[in-house]
Amino acid sequence: MTQQRPPGSKTGKPQGQHRGGGGGAERGKFGERRDGGAGAGKSEKRFGGPKLSLAPSGEARPAGRPPERGPQRDAHGRGQRAPAVPSGAVWLYGTHAVAAALANPARRLRRLVITEEADASLTAELPKPWPIQPEIAARDRIDQLLGARAGSGIVHQGVALLTDQLAAPALLDALKRPGPILVLDQISDPRNIGALMRTAQAFGAAMVIAQERNAPEETGALAKVASGALELIPLLRIVNISRALIVLKASNVWVVGLDGASENRLNGAAFAGRRVALVLGNEGEGMRRLTRETCDEIAALSMPGGMESLNVSAAGAVALYELTRAVG
Repeated sequence: MTQQRPPGSKTGKPQGQHRGGGGGAERGKFGERRDGGAGAGKSEKRFGGPKLSLAPSGEARPAGRPPERGPQRDAHGRGQRAPAVPSGAVWLYGTHAVAAALANPARRLRRLVITEEADASLTAELPKPWPIQPEIAARDRIDQLLGARAGSGIVHQGVALLTDQLAAPALLDALKRPGPILVLDQISDPRNIGALMRTAQAFGAAMVIAQERNAPEETGALAKVASGALELIPLLRIVNISRALIVLKASNVWVVGLDGASENRLNGAAFAGRRVALVLGNEGEGMRRLTRETCDEIAALSMPGGMESLNVSAAGAVALYELTRAVG
């Protein structure tokens, strides 16, 4: 059962926390072999302001600067390295990610490179006129710009957009947005973060918080997996996760850490009328000690089918569904 934080308590030691073991194979796994329930989600809201934080410092490319040259070829005709990207900029790729970025007025756009075939697909996703004039290019030219090659994992669908990274709002400003909060402790894979952002947006979360030191900055891979969510929900890269949790608690947010070793099962109905921040650790080690100790309580997913664990993106989806089902 969820416990109440004492009135006026804003920063003290967490109340009602289930402290599991200090480590071991179970730490960082997000399910337990127990029965439980599930629920329903929320409607989507568009995030109109800036989103991603702490873009590297540096000057933008002057307007008259010529475009980057393609990569040099070795004696066998293989591409060696993608051209350097201006500081503070990123190549986004894929139809959904690029269309969402073009539709976001907070974006500063630099170049749109597209194949003739992909022009129709992007137009179907986002009707013209676009806010930037496209450059028609061959697919292998886009491969060169992105560094796409066998095994790179880059599937650009003939569309690439060079744009400045987005700036994130301050934590207290982001708290003005309604909904639960997703906190990622030492999760570094951009594809996992992108999938979790897509899930967070689907369930009406206010923001996603990640640790600055371990989380990647905005990348094309993250944006493609997020499938447009990068433009809709803020991603805050925070230096100290435990201090961020203290700020959340001082703002009447109940902090729940997810750990499969916990005997306490996550029950969305217990949080009716209460705003919740859900904390996920990485799949190998789980939450760090200080992050865990700062949570108000620790819970595990109910997994009656007997599976020992889920990967972090799947666990986050199930947990957010459970948290929001009572509200829906």
